[in-house]
Amino acid sequence: MAVEMPTYLVQEKFAKLKFSEYVSLDNSSTPSTPLTPDTPSILPPPEPFSIEKIKPRDTEKVLEFLRNFFFRDEPLNVNIKLLEGEQTCPDLEEFSLKAIKDNVSLMAITDSGKIIGVSLNGIIERNVTGDDLNVTDPKFSKILGLLTYVDREADVFGRYPDVDKMILVEILSVDGSWRGQGIAKKLMNKTRDLAREQGVKLMRVDCTSHFSAKAIARLGFECIYRLKYEDYKENGLPVFDPEAPHKEVTVYIQKIGE
Repeated sequence: MAVEMPTYLVQEKFAKLKFSEYVSLDNSSTPSTPLTPDTPSILPPPEPFSIEKIKPRDTEKVLEFLRNFFFRDEPLNVNIKLLEGEQTCPDLEEFSLKAIKDNVSLMAITDSGKIIGVSLNGIIERNVTGDDLNVTDPKFSKILGLLTYVDREADVFGRYPDVDKMILVEILSVDGSWRGQGIAKKLMNKTRDLAREQGVKLMRVDCTSHFSAKAIARLGFECIYRLKYEDYKENGLPVFDPEAPHKEVTVYIQKIGE
């Protein structure tokens, strides 16, 4: 069934959400995209690396990484030409970095200080609204409209009445030159550890990419919601039409044991 959507005003209650929709795990031809998280390593890492928490002082380095390895490759950004003729989108950057303040975001960083992967994770609590986000870019507003709709329809807290807090993987992205080193899997495993430490019972990842969804499923996540892009419409027309094989947005969850 097609979904007929009116034009959105982005509301404050959804401002904290989210870029888990924007998980960057594509194994397509772009140089920034890694293979799936469980791809076996063929060669040893070019340089030793570790998984560390992202601190506020790391913000600029993380932003530089996202500009190089995520923003220009994400399927919806590409489809609506979000960055066409522009170096970046300030609304996109602000939105992407909001999760850092929750102190559960991670980076893979080499011994020489180069960031080679990030997992930007936010903590979402039942009945707690996010910070206000003043969006001025009309293209980015379309993306936020979709994310808001998906969040409402997926209704994760409604599906899991015993859960009052979850970790949302907002962006997961790896430098493509480091593919095959299991970096994304290590980032996700450490995220799961942080969730356990904080008593969080659920991890959530929303995927706009076909390859992202396959990768997350291989890590044992369960798909609880999907929406085909052709069914998300405004004024009778689909809002997004990404190139194949990106045909739907999906919501994945994983329960976290003690």
